[in-house]
Amino acid sequence: MTNRTIFIPVLACFGLLTGCFGYPRLLSYPFDPGGRSINSLASELNPQISGRYIVFTSDRRGSQDVYMFDRLTQNLIDLPGLNSLDTIASHPSVSQDGHYVVFAASRLGRSAIILYDRETRQSRNLTNNLQAEVRNPTISADGNRIAFESTNNGQWDILVYDRSGQQLNVP
Repeated sequence: MTNRTIFIPVLACFGLLTGCFGYPRLLSYPFDPGGRSINSLASELNPQISGRYIVFTSDRRGSQDVYMFDRLTQNLIDLPGLNSLDTIASHPSVSQDGHYVVFAASRLGRSAIILYDRETRQSRNLTNNLQAEVRNPTISADGNRIAFESTNNGQWDILVYDRSGQQLNVP
């Protein structure tokens, strides 16, 4: 087996409202043609790192799904109930402890921001009542706030929601 070096833009967020900083980091993990590691023959897109976890999307099973990799154990983490054949996932983000994963999803021409709870194995559409296009979600390190872009006012604006799906009033 050979190693394949991946370039991951690392985002360290200490709070959505206090600001974030990013810096590039080179990580090297073994290549696995069977798709059981972070590097495979498939397209790996939109990697995001938080703590010991890396989330990314990949088409390794024939649909664009969300995957989570544990940097300590160097294994993929099973995410039961998360991915669906009729949904295209993109731009995942993970809380520092790996408990929550948020991502953009497109299904039947409609975009949504989906929050997945690894403990309960439940996914929830946070933007079900929002009549707008949405994209590029990110979750705070503690998993309490989700920020994303929305065309709710006819232009791309940033909205901040709490985990229950309530919009927060951020001036």
